[in-house]
Formats: sequence, structure tokens, C-alpha cells
Amino acid sequence: MKEKASPINIIWISIILISIASAAWLGKMSDLSLALFEESKAAVKLAIGLIGAMAFWLGMMKILEEAGALNLIAKIVAPVMSKLFPEIPKNHPAIGAIVMNMSANMLGMGNAATPFGINAMQELDKLNGKKGRATNAMCLFLAINTSSVTLLPLGVITIRASAGAKDPASILIPTLLATIVSTTVAIIMSKLLQRTTPDCATTEEVTEVTTKSEEKPKVKASLKQKIAAFLFISAIFSGMVYQIVTTDKNALSFTSIVKTVSDWLIPLIITVILLFGYLRNVKIYETLCIGAKEGFNTAVRIIPFMVAIFAAVGMFKASGAMEIMINLLNPLTSLVGMPAEALPMALMRPLSGSGAFGIMSSIVENDPDSFLSFLVSVMQGSTETTFYVLALYFGAVSIKNSRHALPAALCADFAGIMAAVAFCHLFW
Repeated sequence: MKEKASPINIIWISIILISIASAAWLGKMSDLSLALFEESKAAVKLAIGLIGAMAFWLGMMKILEEAGALNLIAKIVAPVMSKLFPEIPKNHPAIGAIVMNMSANMLGMGNAATPFGINAMQELDKLNGKKGRATNAMCLFLAINTSSVTLLPLGVITIRASAGAKDPASILIPTLLATIVSTTVAIIMSKLLQRTTPDCATTEEVTEVTTKSEEKPKVKASLKQKIAAFLFISAIFSGMVYQIVTTDKNALSFTSIVKTVSDWLIPLIITVILLFGYLRNVKIYETLCIGAKEGFNTAVRIIPFMVAIFAAVGMFKASGAMEIMINLLNPLTSLVGMPAEALPMALMRPLSGSGAFGIMSSIVENDPDSFLSFLVSVMQGSTETTFYVLALYFGAVSIKNSRHALPAALCADFAGIMAAVAFCHLFW
């Protein structure tokens, strides 16, 4: 029996055909053709640009894996994860990678979150009984990723602060609440929709993988290693204290504090990973290079998937179909309190991260203390670029049948946008 087409197939074909029809009626065929080639080129450039970050962070993940940190993390969060992902065996490396990804997303560290997420998807694929078809765990992980709870939307706060907003961090609470709503919807919809098609992981495969991924024997650090690690940590934190003491108190502002937090987060995480690996006698450099090689191969493998998504989104925007959709939906969105000016942001967010960020930045720059600026800032911080994430994560493991992942993620996006509107009206 022939397998049913994945929802992404239908949506992708529809976007392309609607774009061509719209361009034909509006006389924008030249714009459409130009967008097709420009966005395809942009997708390849972005994928190549990801190679460095992906290679480095997957190298870091390899160090954590060799040091046994992922199994340790898996044990700590096992009660929660076993409820969310019953298909994943206890102490499987996928659990640790998922937690690292979610933690990075919560802290607004998108550059680090992406490699962690790809690594998690690759670990989940090891449990996949039917390659090329997404499992329940993969679908749920992707849906959660597109609606991840955000504690510190540092990028958005920085933009608001630099634009001169009186209270740049006022978006923190509504953003957190909106992401809680969207993540809850993502989980519920994934669990409901997974009943429509059977999962493809088998008990026998799960048992086999569990046996192979058992925790490695613990290696005790020597006294020299402990002293060296202590000295490094002392040097770093002494530097932190020195910077705080010597900084002119009058020069301190919210913008500078946010920037400092952003600057310190990633180096501190790298320090913790390297020292943990060092104390567990991991061959740091060699292990990093092995992980980096895997990252390089992954970055190359996702290019076709990204080209397909970027080309479709670019054609949709250039053809005028986006404007038509905005005009059609405007009467409906005004009923729920969404200003017409915010609708492009709501529609662009699942399609293009850079496009949505540009819209948000422009609105904030023009009037940083308006309700519209407040709303688009919360939208930016509380939703994710669904089609990009789907192409990136599923492309990394060559998933062609996404099953219910896209419908669940889009439901979460819709819930996040509606929640953002509601909480913005509540907190404004």
C-alpha cells in the first residue's frame, strides 16, 4: 500500500502554485523569478554559514557525551521526560541533547540551540524503525522547539533598548506566558494527532539501543586536574568581579547589562563543558574534532531541504500573495484586538526568521513605546520560524514524511500569536 503524502508536500506545492497564480494576476512574474533564484542562493549561503557553528557545538556535544554528561542530565530530568517522550529509553543520549536544546532556547541562545537540536534529532533517528518517516518523539520535539518556553528573549530586549524604549524588559512576562501557552498547545496537539498514524519505533530496536548507550564507567579526576580546574574557574570569575568593580557605575544601563549577560553566557557554557570533560579524562581536542566532522556533514546534508523552503517562502512574498492574505485576514484579526500593522509579523514569523526580525525591528525603531511595538516584540520572542526549523531538523536526518509535526507546530504558532495578543492587552 502506497504511503500517504506528508502535509509538508501539500503545503509546499500549494505555496508554489498560489505564488505563481498570484504573480500572473498581479504582473509580478519577473519578481517571482528573481525571488526564486535569490532565496535559493540565500539558503545555500545560510547553510554554509551554519557549518562553523554547527561543527563547533556538535563537537561540544561530543565532549559532553564522552564525559557522560548527557546520561547524567537524562537521569535528572527522567521523571518529566518519560511522561513527554515515553518512546525514548531511560538514560538515552537523546534526552540529554533535548534538554540542552530546550535550555539554550529558554536563554535565547539560538546559535547554540540549533546544533543541540540537530544532535537530539540524530539521536532520535537511531530509535527510528522506519528511516525517512518521523517518529512520535521527533514530531513532539519539533513542535516543542517551534514554541519553546522563553525566559530571556535577549535579542528582542536589546533591540528595544537600543531603540530607546522606556522599559525594554517589559516584554519578559507576556513573552514567557505566551510561550507557555504555545508549548502546551504543541504538546497537546502532538499527542492527539499521533493517534492518527502509528509510530515506527519498535520495542526490539529500543531495547538494543538502550543496551548500547549505557553509561560509561566513571573516571575520577586526579588532584592535579582538580587544582587546574579550580585555578581556571577562579581566574574567570575573578575577571568577572574585576569588570564589575572597575566599571563606571554611571555608565551602567539596562542595555549594557543585557549585553553583558549575552556576552558571558556562551563563554561560561563552553568553560563548564571543557572543564567537565577534562575532569572526566576525555580527550578534548580529538573528541571535539570527531563531533565537528559530524557537524560538517550534517550542515551539507540539510542544504536541499533549506533550498526548498526558502524558495517557496521567497516566491510567496514576491508574488504579492502575502499582501492578498493580509487583506483577507485583516477583518478577522481586528476582532481579536490585533492591529492591522501587526498582521504581516504574525504571518511572516513561521515562514522567515530574518523577515520577521526585520519587520519587528522596523516597527520598534519607529515607535519603541507604542502598543504595536510591544506586541510585535512579544510575537518575535514567543514564536519560532516553523518551516525553517522543520527543514533544518528533519533535513539533518533525511526525514521526508513529517507526519503530524507540521500541523502540531502550526497550531502552536497560532496559539502563541493569539496568546501574545491577549497578554499584551492585559499587561499594556
